[in-house]
Amino acid sequence: MTGPKTNERPGTRAVLRGYRMSASKARVVLDLIRGLDVQAAHEVLALTTREAARVVDKVLGSAVANAINNDGQSAEELYVSAAYADEGATLKRFSPRARGRAGRITKRSCHITVIVSRLEEDRLAVVRAARSAQAAASRSRRVASSRRAASAPAPAPAAEVAPEAPENDEVVVDEVVVDEVVVDEVETDATPDDEAATAADEPAASDEPAGTEE
Repeated sequence: MTGPKTNERPGTRAVLRGYRMSASKARVVLDLIRGLDVQAAHEVLALTTREAARVVDKVLGSAVANAINNDGQSAEELYVSAAYADEGATLKRFSPRARGRAGRITKRSCHITVIVSRLEEDRLAVVRAARSAQAAASRSRRVASSRRAASAPAPAPAAEVAPEAPENDEVVVDEVVVDEVVVDEVETDATPDDEAATAADEPAASDEPAGTEE
């Protein structure tokens, strides 16, 4: 006995027709998400680097939106029950070759179909338990990180920066001021005895007027 036909499979579907990609390339990505719940399927497609992953992710989102709006289902209870790609129209082109021959170019297309259905009760319970455990683990990690941040010692204050050395012009001015102070001290420290000795050493000036030549 054969299985149900493609158009008779139960669930909510979304179809992308005539996409310019070969069906073999799309099937590689569809095989990754078949049978997964919607959240896990989105995570797998987000980490897949193939071009078909971006397209399949949009088709999956459309199927989930159809299930929510048309059938009144919850996105958390859905899984990918079927995902397949069929051959579309093929464009035939030719490229000139040597000696008047022509090389054939085939530009393929495909029809991508994604069907989502509600999870069974036993599998839905397992998925909910796994999600709650994941949420509890992430919450405990956040609490632990916040406690470590609160108990961490405060950072030491930054060292004070020493004042910059004065420029050369300022140093010269200070030296001149110091020299003037030293000179003032020398002048004020002179005694009357020193002044008398200095006057005695100097030659006495002659009081007689200079003679005239005869």
